[in-house]
Amino acid sequence: MSKLNSNKILENCEVVDIADKGKSVAKSKSGETVFLENAVPGDIVDVIVKRKKKGTFFGKILKFNVKSKQRIKPVCEHFGICGGCIWQNMNYNSQLYYKERRVHENLFRIGKIKPKKILPILASKKTYYYRNKMEYSFSNTRWLSESEINSKKKIEREALGLHKKGRWDRIVDIKKCHLQEDISNTIRNEIKRFAIENKIDFFDPYKNKGLLRNLIIKITSTKNIMVLIQFGFQSDFIHKVLNFLKNSFENINSILYVINLKSNDSIYDQDINLFHGKDYIIEKICGLSFKISAKTFFQTNSAQAEKLFYLVKKFLEPNKNDILYDLYTGIGTIGQILSKDVKKIIGIDIVEDSINYATENSKLNNLSNTKYFVGEMKKVFTTEFIKENGNPSVAIVNPPREGIDKKVIEKIIDIEPKKIVYVSCNSSTLARDLVIFQKKYEISRLQTVDMFPHTSHVENVVLLKKNN
Repeated sequence: MSKLNSNKILENCEVVDIADKGKSVAKSKSGETVFLENAVPGDIVDVIVKRKKKGTFFGKILKFNVKSKQRIKPVCEHFGICGGCIWQNMNYNSQLYYKERRVHENLFRIGKIKPKKILPILASKKTYYYRNKMEYSFSNTRWLSESEINSKKKIEREALGLHKKGRWDRIVDIKKCHLQEDISNTIRNEIKRFAIENKIDFFDPYKNKGLLRNLIIKITSTKNIMVLIQFGFQSDFIHKVLNFLKNSFENINSILYVINLKSNDSIYDQDINLFHGKDYIIEKICGLSFKISAKTFFQTNSAQAEKLFYLVKKFLEPNKNDILYDLYTGIGTIGQILSKDVKKIIGIDIVEDSINYATENSKLNNLSNTKYFVGEMKKVFTTEFIKENGNPSVAIVNPPREGIDKKVIEKIIDIEPKKIVYVSCNSSTLARDLVIFQKKYEISRLQTVDMFPHTSHVENVVLLKKNN
């Protein structure tokens, strides 16, 4: 092997698979495994190894010897720099194949889970402009290209965009993002232009100071728009920025702001201030309406969410005598879509704002058979709680990425609902949890739903049936 700057060179490595976080897996002629970025299965490349960890190499592509037939030209000028759409360079059918394969590997090979029936992955009709929520960061130290660094010209350092891949402290200034409706680009670019013209300070991530910190834009399929801006401190400029937003875009339904003095941008422990309109927007899905606030979670791809919710209903096959427990209910979406098919719905979630909106949404949809409770799942979902609210005949569990607490799984198993539908965004924790459920439940069906084209993320829907 030749050497370059004391780093190992591996020639003619074949890219054979994809891995987590958008990395690809290559094999050298001598059998080494190398993790790469911006590679597509089928590429044959020369690689320089940058580091080694536990026998695995992490490298950088030096040269393409053969380019994969699965490779396509990315549509976004920021591809490869921004940490967003990591697979824009691979055709969509191939993305679906590798996403599904990754799920199956986690469940079948690692978890030893064998579903009785495996249904093909559900593709997203829209592969661009599908997101209903985007979050951007302001920065006064934007990421610079090599040519900008070497330039002798004065370089504007303000950015309003997305994080550079793998960097918490560098923001890529986004001119056009292809993930959300184009009005989102106009709003973002106009706010940046106004701020620079008025010499308003962008946030400094190293000093943790600066007025403009963060921008969230939510757009529903009903064309409702919510804009939330995070500010780093109280200032007379706040109302100046918000008034500009209100006067420039008459179709914004909700303008909110946060004054955040912390070191991180999380809004869930912050007070949300209403500047204009209402503090929520409306999404319509599966024939029902749902209020969405700044803090509440809603599936990011509304069109695919509708497919996902109907799939849950199809798997569960509820009837009018069923008591349905909707665990990790969020704003009550899935349960309320099934409300006309069951006797009663009991929803639990740890986020108080979500439970408040679940209750509001139940009223909005004129439902009388729903009841919601807030608290940590393992503390609320107890024997006494079940006695008071009825033993569930069917259940839906839709936990966050970390999956379900083992005590909660054991409680579900103990009360023996005849069917459970598990909705998961993380096939690793899903596999771990299904191993426990297998004590009493058959893993009856599995279907993966692609909610996030050009990323490695998917949702999985699993039907569990109680063993006879």
